Amino acid sequence: MLPMLSNIKTENLNLIMILTIPIMLLILFAQVIATEMKTNFKDIAFTFIGIFYIVFLTMFVVLIDGMEDGKILIWYVILASWGTDIVAFFVGSKFGKHKFSAISPKKSIEGCIAGTIGAIILMLIYTCVVNNLFDLNISYLYIAGIGVILSLIGQVGDFAASSIKRYVDIKDYSNLIPGHGGMLDRIDSLIFLAPFAYVFFII
Repeated sequence: MLPMLSNIKTENLNLIMILTIPIMLLILFAQVIATEMKTNFKDIAFTFIGIFYIVFLTMFVVLIDGMEDGKILIWYVILASWGTDIVAFFVGSKFGKHKFSAISPKKSIEGCIAGTIGAIILMLIYTCVVNNLFDLNISYLYIAGIGVILSLIGQVGDFAASSIKRYVDIKDYSNLIPGHGGMLDRIDSLIFLAPFAYVFFII
């Protein structure tokens, strides 16, 4: 999906994003009419959330990549998401004593806090590298600030994905990556925080 979207011009992608929601609603409600309400509101609500969650949020990753210095900025999104996940996993596995939520029993408060701190440190190290390598002047204080916010939002996204899987009673979205599930299991927090990152980068 990402390679396909990346070939679309930014202005066209903006138009697609604006039209995505009304078009989805039109198609879904047309299905309700066509099936004489055999497809009900609950069915289309689940379908809408599924499409919106994956397609619409993923578009923001492409928008960030297409920004000026987008190839540099996109790594902040990756570090905020995967940096949080990786540090939280290792710290939580070793030192996690207090469970965070029944939604995802393996996650601990210690892991979540460490994940945020780890993501901020990684983002600051990355900022130091790109500032020196590309002669940029990215604010360390600003990056630290958005690092906290993006890491926390990413963790909410991770819990959101876990709640969906619990509701439909599945462990992983697929078995594409042995031991890790499908691609969506790896990018659920990333696409969730991408819209917020896009706004921060515009600011």
